Amino acid sequence: MLWAALGGTALLGLAGCGGTGSAGGHDVGGEANIKLPPLDEMVGGISGTTLLWIGLVVCLLGLGFGLLSYSKLHKLPVHSSMKEVSETIYETCKTYLKQQGKFLMVLWVFIAAIILIYFQFLQHMGAKVLIILLFSLVGMAGSFGVAWYGIRVNTFANSRTAHASLRGKPYECFDIPMRSGMSVGMVLISVELFMMLFIMLILPGDVAGPCFIGFAIGESLGAACLRIAGGIFTKIADVGADLMKIAFHIKEDDARNPGVIADCTGDNAGDSVGPSADGFETYGVTGVALITFLILAVPNASEQVALLVWIFVVRVVMLIASFASYLINNAVTRARYADAKAFDFEKPLSSLVWITSAMSILLTVATTWWMLGSMADGMWWKLSIIVSFGTLAGALIPELVKSFTSTKSRHVREVVTSAKEGGASLDILSGLVAGNFSAFWLGTVIVALMGGSFLVASTGLGDMGAMSEVKWAVFAFGLVAFGFLGMGAVTIAVDSYGPVTDNAQSVYELSTIEEIDGIDEEIERDFGFTPKWDVAKHFLEEQDGAGNTFKATAKPVLIGTAVVGATTMIFSIIMALTDGLAATSEVTKLGLTHAPFLLGLITGGAIIYWFSGASMQAVTTGAYRAVEFIKDNIKLDSDATRASIEDSKKVVRICTEYAQKGMLNIFLGVFFFALAFAFLDPYFFVGYLISIAIFGLYQAIFMANAGGAWDNAKKIVEVDLDASGTPLHDASVVGDTVGDPFKDTSSVALNPVIKFTTLFGLLAVELAVSIGAGLLTHLLAATFFVTAAVFVYRSFYGMRIHSADGPGDDEWRLDLPSGDGFGALAQAPVSPASPESPQTPSSPTSPESVHRVAPQIDHAG
Repeated sequence: MLWAALGGTALLGLAGCGGTGSAGGHDVGGEANIKLPPLDEMVGGISGTTLLWIGLVVCLLGLGFGLLSYSKLHKLPVHSSMKEVSETIYETCKTYLKQQGKFLMVLWVFIAAIILIYFQFLQHMGAKVLIILLFSLVGMAGSFGVAWYGIRVNTFANSRTAHASLRGKPYECFDIPMRSGMSVGMVLISVELFMMLFIMLILPGDVAGPCFIGFAIGESLGAACLRIAGGIFTKIADVGADLMKIAFHIKEDDARNPGVIADCTGDNAGDSVGPSADGFETYGVTGVALITFLILAVPNASEQVALLVWIFVVRVVMLIASFASYLINNAVTRARYADAKAFDFEKPLSSLVWITSAMSILLTVATTWWMLGSMADGMWWKLSIIVSFGTLAGALIPELVKSFTSTKSRHVREVVTSAKEGGASLDILSGLVAGNFSAFWLGTVIVALMGGSFLVASTGLGDMGAMSEVKWAVFAFGLVAFGFLGMGAVTIAVDSYGPVTDNAQSVYELSTIEEIDGIDEEIERDFGFTPKWDVAKHFLEEQDGAGNTFKATAKPVLIGTAVVGATTMIFSIIMALTDGLAATSEVTKLGLTHAPFLLGLITGGAIIYWFSGASMQAVTTGAYRAVEFIKDNIKLDSDATRASIEDSKKVVRICTEYAQKGMLNIFLGVFFFALAFAFLDPYFFVGYLISIAIFGLYQAIFMANAGGAWDNAKKIVEVDLDASGTPLHDASVVGDTVGDPFKDTSSVALNPVIKFTTLFGLLAVELAVSIGAGLLTHLLAATFFVTAAVFVYRSFYGMRIHSADGPGDDEWRLDLPSGDGFGALAQAPVSPASPESPQTPSSPTSPESVHRVAPQIDHAG
């Protein structure tokens, strides 16, 4: 009812606003009116159309590889107890995704109504509006579909990985999540690239603009919803499950904890569904931005065709490079580690990234020389270098991230050392230090790479009409983002490695396989080997640490592409407002001397901080409810073996409820702010978009890497020090629960928020310009701002923590719920339980032993 009222008010107002006002002579609706030129010109001695058809076939082959890997993973041996757990996780994931699908359709109706009003009733585009709406559904379905595929593959792989650990060979533990990750990466990039090539090759050129704009809006909407909601869901469950370790001193993923199944579901919702949808959208939106730029900025039709075909051929070549690099790295890893009793799981992941980067650069240079070698002014080597800056970033940034998040990094070991004497307080402070330092170093590297691309572009990239120098720089920044994403299949693969290894550890515990009577004989009879219980769990925990590290490495790559790619999309808005930079009086409004532009720069930062707080508030309130339920229902008596499925499902429902509540407030707040600021003043809005990109970049990097440092500090305590159940462990768990919403909720969701706001901004500015500046526009801006402010208010005051029998929002108090609620958690003993206690981890360590081992960390690295 609320949506209907808000939407109806806005749409009735807009429907009555005819007119074809413009700014700087720009023809409104231009992005949807772009037409692809005929692509059958000769490029590199071959028809452009032929090259793109070959690319379409390569995409089908990549999709085939992914599906073949899916089939092989499904057929791998797995014990029935582990398979049962993984299937339970998948069933809860399906329930979550179905709920999100319904929620997504409601949001789509809201966006579709705006599209319909603008393009049909204001721009009179006729049947093209239906094409935009259809392809927005296609884009949304693409994001949703690859996300679903990701959780299906991962929930096959998690139980197979847990089973493989029983053989006592670390290589098999590594190989399965790597294969599943590569399957997800190849399918994601192949499907995305196939859809874009389909639009270019099959559909008429004059409908390409509506197709691309609709497609980009749809996939951006899908990614924003799945990334934000998934991030909230996973951290509600994770925090709720982790706090039980402090309250009851139970072990990691204790089967008696009804929050563990929800945590496993959240691993997929946040670390598989979210990144898959996000990567799919990032890859597509960057392509749409480059296509739009080339058609609007390059006046020569022949050069347009050459560059358009080149971009997509290079994307295909990089897909091939990713696949070939995986095969090479896999062969080398097998040769080195197949029979090893132990090895560093991070090393083959790092080598895969570097091999892919090097091969992508070599193939990019060769392909560009072949296709564009005849163009004037050394165009081929300039473009090769610019793209290679981005491809290098795809390897260099993960390497830098490891310096702040790896279990071997000095920063992470500093977190553990701080917690040893200073408890949770110094643990948290050291993590904040790591996050701040990482923002400095990664920001500096991104600036250096973009600066390098600018220097190359400043030597000239052909005739682009008025103010070519500015357009060269923007094109170069777009190509850096393009290079970032070139090795997207491998970036997604190493990111997907994380949720599989995380789930594998949980599946092992939840299966309670060690407690099954005659299990050794059963495994030897059915699978032909004797299980090695003493090393299996250790390998899974080590892999989880490597997975944490490489989940962290993908985050800055995606946020970096969002920011660099947003530069190109923002420039499209600037082109629209300034008549292609020809209107000098309009161009001068893009400086700090123009007050609306400056005020927009300041405002963007405020929105980033609101968003960070709102997303963490949803996690905090949801986790409170989850903890409240778990503490009331967890059974730890001597007869208890595992939590009931019904209790686990209730925790999942709590997580889903608060994820959707949080998502609703955040999405509609972001949506109405975009409309409000675009209607207030287009140049204010441009400043606002630039600001959220810059603030968002540093906020996301800081939060992601601080969270990664806290997470792997806990892993060092649990694995390297074997100190579960000690005060040091309690401190590291507290740090990890702070880092959880940092790294997996707020930071990662900034990426789709930036892109959705920028992409929707194209439409919002056109909408405002079509009405024309005046009293009505400012009244609508005020209306939209007040509406956004309502959702800002609701994002905290509608999500506050207060007990069911406690006071309302107007009565603030400090007392905690009585009974077995949060008060019990606050009063839980911090000393380790005795080995005889049934609630004690399998291998408790005394505080004294922690002090004997921990000093080793002081000198590590």
